[in-house]
Amino acid sequence: MSKQYDFIKACWCQPVDRVPVWLMRQAGRYLQCYKDVRAQGGGTFLDLCKDPARAAEVTIQPIDILDVDAAIMFSDILTPIEPMGMALDFVPGPVFEKPIRTAADVEALILPDDMALAVPYVPAIIKRLRIAFEGRVPLIGFGGAPFTLACYMVEGKGSKDFAELKKMMYSDFPLYDALMQKITEMDRRYLNMQIDAGAQTIQIFDTWGGLLAPHDFERYILPYAKQLINGLKRDGIPVIYFVKGGGGMLELVKEAGADVIGLDWHVNLGKARDILGDKIAVQGNLDPTVLYAPKPYIEQEVQRILNENADRPGFIFNLGHGILPTVPPENAIHMVECVHRLSQK
Repeated sequence: MSKQYDFIKACWCQPVDRVPVWLMRQAGRYLQCYKDVRAQGGGTFLDLCKDPARAAEVTIQPIDILDVDAAIMFSDILTPIEPMGMALDFVPGPVFEKPIRTAADVEALILPDDMALAVPYVPAIIKRLRIAFEGRVPLIGFGGAPFTLACYMVEGKGSKDFAELKKMMYSDFPLYDALMQKITEMDRRYLNMQIDAGAQTIQIFDTWGGLLAPHDFERYILPYAKQLINGLKRDGIPVIYFVKGGGGMLELVKEAGADVIGLDWHVNLGKARDILGDKIAVQGNLDPTVLYAPKPYIEQEVQRILNENADRPGFIFNLGHGILPTVPPENAIHMVECVHRLSQK
């Protein structure tokens, strides 16, 4: 890599001139230009994910508008599940036509040998973006953690408690383990394909990891997260692990082996850093709804989080979850400007 990006340096806990910042879901419905691309191209959300030209365009938009320090490929965590043989639709949330419930269902899942052939639009998007961003910002590739993917595959759609997956976990662990092993291996191949295509960082989203108690997280999530992260081609490629709701079990989250831990807004950033130690970077953790507040309040909250970090290296400013669709873009722009200005050395 010819340029030393502040974002990458922060991932490795190296000193930076100012705190790097990006926003989860920074390409999305809060931007009119994103909505324009959706309208012009027509089709579904999945159609947009599978169109390299349009997916690259909406990935680039927030870099131009927000002046953030990293880009994340526009896609969805569930796109690699389709080649496993599960029909996926968004209405508007994700729905699988036939959820996984039995040993026969798990056995029928396909494990593609070549993920670049299974989802050819993903490496095509990454290659376009590397050309567009060279020397400007690094590109983050991503995927869902095995547990979070399993939540959707077994429930068949979104849920508050994902009771069907929990039922499988508790009543038939061999079946759960067989499913998780298959998902974890698919995930490993999928994320390594992104690295081969040019992704400079990998973020793993465990959106539903916080649904479990710590002892259950240790048994039912951690072994597969660890197996996935250990199986990635990590030579010079930092890995970010984000467990939404995981602030109360950071010692366990740390065991997964990621280089950066994403934090939601339910944990004090300074206390999290004390728990995780100086060798692991952190990313977070502004409450996304703060972006509805007046600009002076946004600046106050940015300063509070910077203060909690106390100038320790290895910090990436972000929201504690994705930016909300009705946030005024000028407030997001202001937040990024505040981070840069207030953290400038």
